[in-house]
Amino acid sequence: MSRPLNRSSKNLRRALWLPAAAAGLLLAILLAVSYGAKSIPLPEVWAAIFRFDADDEAHQIIRNLRLPRALGAAVTGMAFGAAGALMQGVTRNPLADTGILGVNAGAAFVVALAFAFLPSLSYFSLILLSFAGAALATLFIVMLGSATPGGLSSLKLTIAGAVAAALLHSFSTGVAIYYGLSQDLAFWYAGGVAGVRWSHLKLLAPIVIVTLAWSVSMGRSITFLSLGDESAVNLGVHAGRIRVLAMTAAVLLAGSSVSVAGAVGFVGLVAPHVARRLVSVDYRLVIPMSALLGGTLLELADIASRMVSPPREFAIGAMVALVGVPFFLYLARKEGRSL
Repeated sequence: MSRPLNRSSKNLRRALWLPAAAAGLLLAILLAVSYGAKSIPLPEVWAAIFRFDADDEAHQIIRNLRLPRALGAAVTGMAFGAAGALMQGVTRNPLADTGILGVNAGAAFVVALAFAFLPSLSYFSLILLSFAGAALATLFIVMLGSATPGGLSSLKLTIAGAVAAALLHSFSTGVAIYYGLSQDLAFWYAGGVAGVRWSHLKLLAPIVIVTLAWSVSMGRSITFLSLGDESAVNLGVHAGRIRVLAMTAAVLLAGSSVSVAGAVGFVGLVAPHVARRLVSVDYRLVIPMSALLGGTLLELADIASRMVSPPREFAIGAMVALVGVPFFLYLARKEGRSL
């Protein structure tokens, strides 16, 4: 009797991490709204959200500038975190991340082309083009990694992604220099959510929420797939179909988020690893946990970007990289010993 009880207790503790992470994300959002060039007490933030006074300047700042910015960081961070979990699950590559594998770079390259040739493009059209760029980059990376003898492997996928990211970044830089867009595109490479408005969130949030729900619905199959194709097939999973669907969801999450926050990397690398430590390898829990941790990480990075040299702001992508790069090197060294 003790063994089933212990297992049940362990599962309960794992499940409790989800509401704890949700509470942490909510607290980070409130702190992000409170902190800025002018600090606003949390009670005032609460009043501005639930008892809005149009004549109050602080309420106007909170409602029109800080709240959409904070929610934008949360939503895009959740998307990057879940996308990383999906990619790591279906590729069985612990180094997989939409930034490291060049998916973000593909979306950013298409954004550069849009700025150069279609400057008056609507935001919805920019999301579609960003998704298309991410999808094409993913296809190119898979083809490049599969072209060598022995087929696709985790190491080859990582190398192909790094090559693709460098190539696409070079193309984007060339477009920016030729068409005089260097300053405009600097935001997309440094990353930031200062420009997020309610109009952006009205389009982005439904895409992310629906795709996250879809991803969680595939969680059981992705868990089996993460154990290996042979094990997944024996358990009745259509490995090829689930892999395509999960990668599509990851690309959709990453592409739509790049259109708002820029090519922020490492969120999708760090969040899933921490999530698996907290809730085990069940992707029905890993995916939502990765989303919550990713949202919190990007929220904290946005807060930190405003604390480095106020009133000027540091690049949010650089703040994430301060955590992500050492984490990547640690994982690369760890995986290198097992190759």
